[in-house]
Order: sequence, then C-alpha cells, then structure tokens
Amino acid sequence: MLPHLEAVELLKGRVLFEAGAPSPHVFFPASAIVSLIYTTHSGASSQVAMIGPEGLVGVSSLLGGESPASRAVVQRAGLAYRLRLNVLKEEFLRGGLVTHTVLRYVQSQMTQMAQTAVCNRHHSLERQLCRWLLQVLDRQHGLQELSVTQELIANMLGVRREGVTEAAQRLQAAGLIRYTRGHIAVLDRPGLEARACECYALLKPDFQRLLPQAVTETHATTSAAFAPVAVQA
Repeated sequence: MLPHLEAVELLKGRVLFEAGAPSPHVFFPASAIVSLIYTTHSGASSQVAMIGPEGLVGVSSLLGGESPASRAVVQRAGLAYRLRLNVLKEEFLRGGLVTHTVLRYVQSQMTQMAQTAVCNRHHSLERQLCRWLLQVLDRQHGLQELSVTQELIANMLGVRREGVTEAAQRLQAAGLIRYTRGHIAVLDRPGLEARACECYALLKPDFQRLLPQAVTETHATTSAAFAPVAVQA
C-alpha cells in the first residue's frame, strides 16, 4: 500500500469527516492526534475516542458502515498518512496481516469507548482530567507539554469549563502540572498517574500492545520519505 499513501499535514481544528457523511479516505496519524466527537441534538458534545499513531481514522467505513456516527476533528496538529478507502478495503478483504491488525485495533477502540463511557459516568472530573492528559501524552512521542485550552478540554470531556478550571487548579497546587493560558506542562507524570482513575491503567496496556517501539521507529523512517501537504478537509 506504500505507493498509495499520501503524507499530509493536519491542521488543528480541521474536521476530517462529519457524522453521517462518508469519507473516501482513511487517515493514519503519525504525530497528529484526532478526536472522535459525538454531538447531541441539543449541541452538547464529548469525545468518545482519541486516535494517535497507534490507530486508524475511518475504521467504521472500512468495516462496512455507510457513514460514521461521530465527527473526526484534529485535536493536535501534525503529520498523518492519507489513503483511499477502496485501496485499504481491497487489502482488508484479502484476510491477511492487514485484516488481523485492523480487527485488533477495532477491539482496542471499542475498549477505549466503553471505558470512556464508564469513566465519564462514575469518576470525578479531576480523575477524568488526569486520564485524558495521560492519554494525550502517550500519543505525543515523549513530549510532556500540551497546547490546549480549558474550553477544548471541557468539550472533550463533555463538562462545564468552570469544572475543568477548578480541577486544573487542584492539579497545579499539587505540583503535578503547570498551567498557563492555552498551555499545560506536566511536571510529575507518576503523580498524575497515581491521581488518575483505574481507567487509564486499563487502557495503557492496549495502547502499548498496538504501538511497540518498532512501529514508532517505522513512523520516523517513513516520515522522511514523504513531503507533506496541508489538508484543508
């Protein structure tokens, strides 16, 4: 499939596809992070899954869904590889390694969605925030700083912005993070993990299983072989 891959620079806030609107492409994030967001009729929204270098954006279309149930929005700008859906579908139907890998990822994404639903219903906002921050960090290739606003976090978690402000202030007072407008630096990751709910500990092994070191190195090597173009999707 390598000749069919197109390196693209995904801009923050770009919508890769809308709920109910089929897309002719799938995306493999390399350094970008994409959020799958579900929006109610009243306009309330929350993130149901986060996709980074471990995953695939558009898997529902690959599995036969005519249109996705959620919208895909670029949460962190960066590089991704775009592939025509029909190319990946042809390889998927062969029943080989691609099929096995995609189905393994689908299982992981289902686990993430289920765990997120439980977390949002039963755990405190502070613990949810810790879990969310750690999930972002895992997809940033070791970077311990995030460019993110409290409003965006509130939209991702489906909560009020004031609640995020209070939770962030408590984490900062505990010396776990340093927050300035639009920027969060994680100062004590082990402390953040200890403060997070059990959901993160349950999700992390799946993430590590999907993205071993060899895959990370492959991303770095492949990145040098393509000249990215900005996606205006």
